Amino acid sequence: MIEILKVLDHGFVRVVDKMGTDSSIVQAARISYGEGTKHSSQDRSLIRYLMRHKHTSPFEMCEIKLHIKMPIFVARQWIRHRTANLNEYSARYSLMPDEFYIPQEKDIALQSLDNKQGRGGALSHAQAREVRTLIEEQSKTAYAAYKQMIEKGTARELARVVLPQNIYTQFYWKCDLHNLLHLIELRSHPTAQFEIREFSNAIEAIVKEWVPITYEAFVDYRKEACLVSGHAKKYLSRNDKCKREELESVFGKTEFIEFDHNWPEE
Repeated sequence: MIEILKVLDHGFVRVVDKMGTDSSIVQAARISYGEGTKHSSQDRSLIRYLMRHKHTSPFEMCEIKLHIKMPIFVARQWIRHRTANLNEYSARYSLMPDEFYIPQEKDIALQSLDNKQGRGGALSHAQAREVRTLIEEQSKTAYAAYKQMIEKGTARELARVVLPQNIYTQFYWKCDLHNLLHLIELRSHPTAQFEIREFSNAIEAIVKEWVPITYEAFVDYRKEACLVSGHAKKYLSRNDKCKREELESVFGKTEFIEFDHNWPEE
């Protein structure tokens, strides 16, 4: 079992504890204290049935506790998933270490023109290097101010206010498998922010090894599946297909773009 994975420049995901396996899900689904079914093929079929029909409670029987170290701006997105238990490093009680996330030049990009919360086209090498230098210099300046206030005896809970969001924090985080898969579905998606996607991908690798049958079903029915609306289903099943342009008036621009991506015109 994977125990620790390095993420970004100073971050990591470490397995602290875990409870349950694929067999635990089968056992819970059958309300049984035994090993469930006698053949692994039957276990696989049941897990796939549960995933396919969104019977989620058996997956909640598995839990994992992780020690995660990530930049604060990533952590603030992470804890939007409120179905987990969390205890975080306290900057009121302890000194913050001099560790900041400095993105690689290849990961620095322009603001997207069609996605208000995402990256767009690449910067030139010189521009990316300049941005990276600015981030690095501002991080050093902020930490110097923090350290100076601490040395003057300023309360830690006040001194921390000058620290930027790219400083690292860490926390213990416990989550059941059902809600963990939901996080992975959202945060490992290509449209998620790169930095949080890296942490989600690390946890996905842990899940793949921990509960391989469940992970296989998750990929088939959640991660790589496509949601089809009633209108799209009718369009795809009709022999005398209506014009694709008619769908845009029903879907709206954004939904039509997604549909066109999943089912491009032949």
